[in-house]
Amino acid sequence: MQKRHQDRRLYFEEQAITTKKYVIPYIENHLHIDENTKVLEIGCGEGGNLKPFLEMGCPCVGIDLNQKQIENARTYFKDLNLDQNLDLIYQDIYDTNPETLGAFDVIIMRDVIEHIHNQEKFMGFVKQFLKPKGKFFLGFPPWYMPFGGHQQICRSKFLSKLPYFHLLPYFLYKKILKFFGEGDNIIKELLNIKETGISIERFNSVLKQHNYHINQRDYYFINPNYEVKFGLTPRKTLSIIAAIPFLRNFVTTCCYYVISECS
Repeated sequence: MQKRHQDRRLYFEEQAITTKKYVIPYIENHLHIDENTKVLEIGCGEGGNLKPFLEMGCPCVGIDLNQKQIENARTYFKDLNLDQNLDLIYQDIYDTNPETLGAFDVIIMRDVIEHIHNQEKFMGFVKQFLKPKGKFFLGFPPWYMPFGGHQQICRSKFLSKLPYFHLLPYFLYKKILKFFGEGDNIIKELLNIKETGISIERFNSVLKQHNYHINQRDYYFINPNYEVKFGLTPRKTLSIIAAIPFLRNFVTTCCYYVISECS
């Protein structure tokens, strides 16, 4: 398990750095962001992705199912004096009334969609929170990429650095996790991710099913977030490989999408 998975404040700051440097400019290719831009983050955790938006004066809402992380977020933003324009909600998005919460100019989800069961249902539901000309940013690792199973959270140093073993059959994957002494909570989380992991092709299919327009998409061989985590320069997947369905999943560590409703 890497230090950032234990030091939540460090993870918060890493999220903020990547969002400021890469995510916001990516969204601004399609929508100008200023103090009038309402932002919603679904699966916000401690809210690090919202920090640069708040620094720009944007009114922000973060929603998450993890009560402890929402509590951490409230503490972090209060310490930073950035809590005046922020609403943090501990709740399931499905239990949220769109009329009460309102619609947003920007919705963001980083490293979240791959944790959601029934992404087809979710992507249809979430449209209610997007303004007619709003933009929806999603960044996620394809399931088949080297660490698409999020095995970096393993306590075993060997397993946390072992690529692709999450692709083993369910029963064998579970046995290996138990053999290396992973706790029940981590095993449960990793098996849950195995059920919800999403490929590039299936995500594209879900977008088509719900009539989303893809404003921009890019596949990264080196995830932009790896710059702050490992000191690596982001690199897009070679275009010749990115064009090959299925194969591209194995060498793409992160996908960036900006989508909107078809007019």
